[in-house]
Amino acid sequence: MIIQVIGVSGCGKSTIARNLSKSLGIPYYDADDFHPPENVEKMKGGQPLNDEDRASWLTTLSGHLQEWEQKEGAILACSALKEKYRAVLSRGLKECHWVFLSGDYELIYERISKREGHYMNESLLKSQFEALEVPSYGIHIDINKSPTEIVNIIKSNL
Repeated sequence: MIIQVIGVSGCGKSTIARNLSKSLGIPYYDADDFHPPENVEKMKGGQPLNDEDRASWLTTLSGHLQEWEQKEGAILACSALKEKYRAVLSRGLKECHWVFLSGDYELIYERISKREGHYMNESLLKSQFEALEVPSYGIHIDINKSPTEIVNIIKSNL
């Protein structure tokens, strides 16, 4: 089983995916760990990634997702902002569940501004909201709930 926890930076994808992984016993991965160095440098420099920047990263993730599905499954935290990105990320998968974490700009901006040591900063958040195409499918959860509540909602909807 593949579960992809998606949304803009700062919405809690990593926290929720890690907690869900512990609860279900399915390995957790963070898509940010698979960015090529040039993407990381671009984001550290305050420049948003474009579709071309993301292409090889998405293809790499797609390959890993297909491998992980054949093994013990995976829970992936990934922005997956656009439908065409999600199409690549679900390519070849037999069972893919989507969890979209939603919240308003002000709340997420506040969360990001308090983070330390992450290359994705609040200056890039606006570009993520502009690029976001909210999926019409999957489990949609408001991030105003606690991480425990969110994990329980996901588990009850799988």
